[in-house]
Amino acid sequence: MEKARAEPSRILLRLPEAAQALSIGRATIYQLVNRGELPVVRIGRSVRIPVTALEAWAERQIGAGQSRP
Repeated sequence: MEKARAEPSRILLRLPEAAQALSIGRATIYQLVNRGELPVVRIGRSVRIPVTALEAWAERQIGAGQSRP
């Protein structure tokens, strides 16, 4: 019997995958990228978002929500 291999965690996600990870719509992820709120990595014609950028964006959103009266 073969052992199941653990898939290495990915550090770059396609935009639809990033939208799914944040539980937001595809159009919203494109808006965030176009406004410069999420940085992207371009590899040829491919556009990817670093997982660390998604985590940082989510943390900023949490922090912004807590500072409101």
